[in-house]
Amino acid sequence: MFTKAPQHALLLAVAFQAANAVAIPDPTAAPAPVEARAPITTPAPIYFEGGRSYIIDKRNILDDIKSGVDGIAKSWGSVLGTDLPNYFTEGIPNWFQDLPTGSQVLSSLGIGDDDLKASPTEVLNVPPYANWTDRGWNVRFHGNVYKMPNISQEKIDDLANVFLIGVDLKDLPQSQQDQARNLTKEIFIVQQSDRNVTLHLEPSPSQGGDGEPGGSNAITPPGGSQNVTLPYETTPEGDFDVFMPIRNVSGGGLLAGNQTNNVQRLNVYADGTLTGNATAYLVPTEGITFISDIDDILRVTKIYDPKEGLLNSFARPFTQWMNMPEIYANWSQSLPNSTHFHYLTTTPEQVTRNYMDFIFKTYPGGSFDTRPLNFSDVSATLSIRKYLLDKVFATFPKRKFVLVADTSNSDVMKAYPQLAHDHPDQVQCIFLRNTSSTDDSDWFPYDTSGFEGLNNKSYMFFNVPDDLRGLDIANGQCLNTTIQQNVTFARQDEVLGIHGAGTSVTGSATMSLVVALFAIVFMAL
Repeated sequence: MFTKAPQHALLLAVAFQAANAVAIPDPTAAPAPVEARAPITTPAPIYFEGGRSYIIDKRNILDDIKSGVDGIAKSWGSVLGTDLPNYFTEGIPNWFQDLPTGSQVLSSLGIGDDDLKASPTEVLNVPPYANWTDRGWNVRFHGNVYKMPNISQEKIDDLANVFLIGVDLKDLPQSQQDQARNLTKEIFIVQQSDRNVTLHLEPSPSQGGDGEPGGSNAITPPGGSQNVTLPYETTPEGDFDVFMPIRNVSGGGLLAGNQTNNVQRLNVYADGTLTGNATAYLVPTEGITFISDIDDILRVTKIYDPKEGLLNSFARPFTQWMNMPEIYANWSQSLPNSTHFHYLTTTPEQVTRNYMDFIFKTYPGGSFDTRPLNFSDVSATLSIRKYLLDKVFATFPKRKFVLVADTSNSDVMKAYPQLAHDHPDQVQCIFLRNTSSTDDSDWFPYDTSGFEGLNNKSYMFFNVPDDLRGLDIANGQCLNTTIQQNVTFARQDEVLGIHGAGTSVTGSATMSLVVALFAIVFMAL
């Protein structure tokens, strides 16, 4: 059963570790001598001179924090009766780790197989992309088959409170209570293994629900209606993920991917359920694909602030980040018709319906990737983004890619520049929102070392959406020269005053961090 103890322990450990990280070691007394001697002082990792301080040791700051936190985590675990979540000791702020699946859900809810039989089978159908091959269009169908058990309101409320810090469900506005309950139900589902999946495809109307009128610049194909049965049954986690060729049939057929500059849309319906609807995007061989993260770049999440991050993800309505939808709408309308949008989040499948609904009401329509249920632990979370990115790049070897995210994701800060090194002819631009330059609650340093050796005009760290206006992306203009970059190819964080090894760290920023962390701790207890 889940408890709030890990949340409180996480906050306490962060606060105490932050305090320890900036404290100057106490003087070490010399052995008792015959005559008095000056104490032997252990050198501090930061040298202070007047009102300024300088980092002496160029060691990896987060590695130091992680090694120290591991011991603190175990100590607090022994006091509180539970270990801290492993995502904390790995330095990964992810609020939906280790969610229950299958029999774990039944056991935690006290529900048997017979009780579940009466529940209808449902399907999460993730919007797929398709590439053109010598066999025609090849669609990557992926999603999950599950049942939602009948859970009492009282039990739902108890489970929902596990995901909230410093607030009780009943104290939230009614709309937020409803969303928290709905999301809790989506988490406590029972995945269905060994199920056959049959899908119905038909041309998607040009006026649809995928964001702006027309659903981005995709078009309705002249034909393509058909039924397909996937060649494999669902996995033990209820997942299905397979590339499958579709037939060019009915009503004039589909446009060949090497003979059209337009992205085509097909509606995809899962048989036997009303919940398995999605839109497939048939993407031409050449063109530009935007691969975009979602949290803290398209919507306000604050994954670096535990209390706010959970409320924004679990209870509050999803809110766009500033005027970012205008930027995406302009890209959709001004770039060639072959432009494709792909949204990638490492949030686990169970909780992504809200993400997809938000995107398709706010941003141009596009395909989607989430974290499958067999990627459940921290190491898998770190690898899943790169795995999904590699799959997209391999599927479209002749397309150019624009990568969009923010600096609070450590996996993004590794994966994006690595893709540019590995595929220099495919990565057109990298745009990263510098969250620490505009949000003083983001105290996690980010690592820019991966960008060393790349063309410094191929990427941009920006502050607000308007920094992205006026760029000629189609011709490779990725840098707004009016936006100061200050990339040091090392650990950086504007809130902490860290601008690469050997540069200054302001004492006021450090003290503000410690005070803020302790305030969060006492608010949460």
